Amino acid sequence: MLSPTGWGALVGGAALTGVGYALGYSEAVVLGVGCLLAVCVALIWTGRSPRLSARRQVTPRKVARGDRAEGSVTLTNTGRRTRRGLDVTDSCGALPLTLRVPPLAAGAGHTVRYALPTERRGRIALGPLRIERTDPLGLARRVRVFGPGEGGTDTLLVRPRVCLLPVLPSGTAHHVEGPTTDTADEGSLTFHALREYVLGDDLRRVHWRSSARTGTLMVKQLVDVSLPHSTVVLDTRAAAYRSEDDFELAVDTAASVAFAAARSNFPVEVLSETGPVLRTEGAGGNDAEALLDRLALVRRSQAASAAGAFDELERARRRGSLTVITGTGDASGLSALERVRRRFDRAVVLRTGTAASAEEPHEPAGLGSDVPQLRVTGLDSLLAAWRREAVR
Repeated sequence: MLSPTGWGALVGGAALTGVGYALGYSEAVVLGVGCLLAVCVALIWTGRSPRLSARRQVTPRKVARGDRAEGSVTLTNTGRRTRRGLDVTDSCGALPLTLRVPPLAAGAGHTVRYALPTERRGRIALGPLRIERTDPLGLARRVRVFGPGEGGTDTLLVRPRVCLLPVLPSGTAHHVEGPTTDTADEGSLTFHALREYVLGDDLRRVHWRSSARTGTLMVKQLVDVSLPHSTVVLDTRAAAYRSEDDFELAVDTAASVAFAAARSNFPVEVLSETGPVLRTEGAGGNDAEALLDRLALVRRSQAASAAGAFDELERARRRGSLTVITGTGDASGLSALERVRRRFDRAVVLRTGTAASAEEPHEPAGLGSDVPQLRVTGLDSLLAAWRREAVR
């Protein structure tokens, strides 16, 4: 198709040719015919679609916020002629990236590498990949959009940053090392669920009634209720944070606290005023990875109060530690923590960001003086404050 310059040359050439013939100006006719010939040559130049294969690679596919991620596109000329004048355009979310490709001989390949944006969390859509071929004068162009399976679309998941924290001890006796396998020491056993029998299970745990009903050997899955249970409340209200950076720090903080429990195979629950975010039972596997994947997609809400998160905590018996993470802005609803903190062995409030002024009170009104409130201005300060709290 013609570019804006090509349309200008076409219209201008036709006008000059017509006016030149009508008024007898041979110079105008020559100039007009030259413009029309240039447009025709440009259309012939870009008339045939280049025979190319494309392959995109994203390394790594999951990355912590701010870490380096790289995309690469490998183009191979599968035709019999050298291809010139090629541009590759890839989309990273709403950001287009245009990359110049050198001339490709028949059968030759070329790899273009580029850095991907990782400043903000989220799932970044890549593609579709577009190959654009233009003539030397830029009058015409041909665009090919690659479909799925041939360099079409891909995704990059930018997850929150985490620092390695110790698990906050609670008042309940627990296994320091945590369970090492699904059949490890289960301590004070409590029924959790039924699952299919696997080789090595204790036959004394077979639930015969369910096995007879389903036709599959089912065993009772028992959990250790004495394992330290961590509950993390993340305040996602936009009004609670003075900037987007403060909110990102809050998500990093929540990820660090929850990751500490999940990587030790301890139960952890993350929720906000809009509802549950993720809950793991401490059975091992990929709980820590799933936690980071889910927190990568958390967004700010427009809720007026944080009380909804604490309403959720009143609906079941709780234990272990409670960590509330909020900003230094609006504290509406945080006083509801007083209703539920007695259900936990210990509670702590983490406030991310800096105060607007030195006169601003450090603690939200309505919270008891026995609830520690820690200011977090970065992951380094989180690590230092958390270690002090863990040995308190």
